[in-house]
Amino acid sequence: AVIEAQRRRLGTTRGFVAVKPNCSIQSYVPAIHPLKAFGPTKIAVCTYQAISGAGKTFESWPEMVDNVIPFIKGEEEKSEQEPLKIWGTVKDGAIATAVVPAITAQCIRVPVSDGHMAAVFVAFEHAPKREQILEAWSTFSGKPQERSLPSAPKPFLKYFDDDSRPQTRLDRDAGEGQAISIGRLRPDAVFDWRFVALSHNTVRGAAGGAVLTAELLKSDGFLIAK
Repeated sequence: AVIEAQRRRLGTTRGFVAVKPNCSIQSYVPAIHPLKAFGPTKIAVCTYQAISGAGKTFESWPEMVDNVIPFIKGEEEKSEQEPLKIWGTVKDGAIATAVVPAITAQCIRVPVSDGHMAAVFVAFEHAPKREQILEAWSTFSGKPQERSLPSAPKPFLKYFDDDSRPQTRLDRDAGEGQAISIGRLRPDAVFDWRFVALSHNTVRGAAGGAVLTAELLKSDGFLIAK
């Protein structure tokens, strides 16, 4: 629907602009999406983002060794606004952003080479039980999985019962860097539930996500080989 509306606006029948979400939301939006049926109303998230997200290594950014920076310019705004655009609808040729859930975010740079982790707190209109959340995660599959696209991870979402997981070093490469690792699901005293989630910011969150998007566009007939 987005591409068709875009073409009508541009007055063309060929070509389009395809974009992908910011790396900061790749860990928690896929984890919340399967829970949409329960009506998430409020989300608080704190992301802990690797230095590769700034295009840096420890060699090129020695100030990050043994250091944490509590601010990443523009990331908090993107983390709060982009999910509502993703969960929005196309209306009158434009994307109408979703009104709920309300999202508040803090984004922190941490001394990790790769992997963005998020601590997530969610309130629901109809609070699910733990078993319902775990089932929603374990059974979720999108078009990439259903069509067995080359870069699509199976499973897309993996939950760890071990409280010490996920870890960036151990789990960022799950599904060749395309999968989301989740752990520490537990009730919350202010929200309904809380959990942590991990994604590979330079694979799922960047180049790998772009490749998977291209595969999906080809599968949908928008990319045609000549």
